[in-house]
Amino acid sequence: MKTVNIHEAKTQLSRLIASAVAGEPFIIAKAGKPLVKVEALPEENQRANRTGFLKDQIEVPDDFDTMGAEEIAVLFEGQGTR
Repeated sequence: MKTVNIHEAKTQLSRLIASAVAGEPFIIAKAGKPLVKVEALPEENQRANRTGFLKDQIEVPDDFDTMGAEEIAVLFEGQGTR
């Protein structure tokens, strides 16, 4: 298992994390003394993609892009029919 010192871990953290996620855990040491082991969490602990989790549970009105346009214009520009 690879051992890196704290300075190297700080400067190469993204690369080291990518390696750990790919199945290559590593140890961070200080003055040659191992301090911590870094390894990827099991698959079930990683967040799933949440895109689309409300599909078919809400309805977006056809005029969604223009809803409240007059009120917004009044608030920001002092214009509109209010």
